[in-house]
Amino acid sequence: MRRLLAIGMALVLAGCGLGTSGGFVPTGSLNGPLKSVQGLDGLSIGIGSKSFQEQLILGKIAAILLQSAGAEVKDLTNMPGSDTSRQAMLQDQIQFAWEYTGTAWISYLGHDSGIPDKQQQYDAVAKEDREKHGLIWLKPAPMNNSYGFAVTRKTADRLKISKLSQIESLPAKERTFCVESEFANRNDGFEPMLKHYGIPLGTGVRRNDIRTLDTGAVYVATQNGDCVFGEIFTTDGRIKSLDLVVLEDDKKYFPAYNVAPVVSKKVLDQYPQLPKLFEPVSDKLTDEVLIDLNAQVDVDGREPADVAMDWLVKEGFVLRD
Repeated sequence: MRRLLAIGMALVLAGCGLGTSGGFVPTGSLNGPLKSVQGLDGLSIGIGSKSFQEQLILGKIAAILLQSAGAEVKDLTNMPGSDTSRQAMLQDQIQFAWEYTGTAWISYLGHDSGIPDKQQQYDAVAKEDREKHGLIWLKPAPMNNSYGFAVTRKTADRLKISKLSQIESLPAKERTFCVESEFANRNDGFEPMLKHYGIPLGTGVRRNDIRTLDTGAVYVATQNGDCVFGEIFTTDGRIKSLDLVVLEDDKKYFPAYNVAPVVSKKVLDQYPQLPKLFEPVSDKLTDEVLIDLNAQVDVDGREPADVAMDWLVKEGFVLRD
């Protein structure tokens, strides 16, 4: 019955224009530090995520935890882009999502630049989002999925490059970039980054030396030599599998992108035990853990729900029913 409800919900949401990963979300019994969390029976909660692999895995982790604690979960993961997910939260179509501090601070709250200190960045985001929108940021994870740029190991050796600031000294023909469409259009994205590093668009980097691709295609294009520099997410599993070298952001352009569970104040007021369900899990989500989990989806082709469940069981948070 639960599988049929999930499929039915997927069809309804598709008709409404919201993304959904659909499929079956496994359920278990809470274990270890989560065993004492009780009283979520009666909670009906929509869980959203963006459409890239890390967000799908995190969304499934949340769905499994909440479902295992007795909540009725509406799986609205796999929304197309940050703006769609954010609007769904603001319009109360979803009441829970994992969000990144830098994204919220710049893209959602409209600030021109990030705060270098990650704790100060989190505190500022949490305060403003609570006061303006009634959204509560729970404890953040240590992982920082920032933007970055990578080259192949062969290219790094050939150009003797390890830092973004070194791009300015390269010949113009070497300044070719592959970027994904959202990053190309963000306030904290590609064009401001070029200006920050002294290679402004048009003079420092020629427009016809930029290729805009889907996220996954950027990694392959970089490996294949279609461009010298490929935009990446710093916790993406393909960095390791393709042996790419991430360049140091030595002029500190990119803000912190620590991820944290975000829940509506209305839900948290009714179910104040929710932080106890997520804090022990967030503590375990390091860069290394996410690189491994992401690789299981992107490289090995596993389903995000299976990867999420296996990790929760391995860490002792959930027992399989």
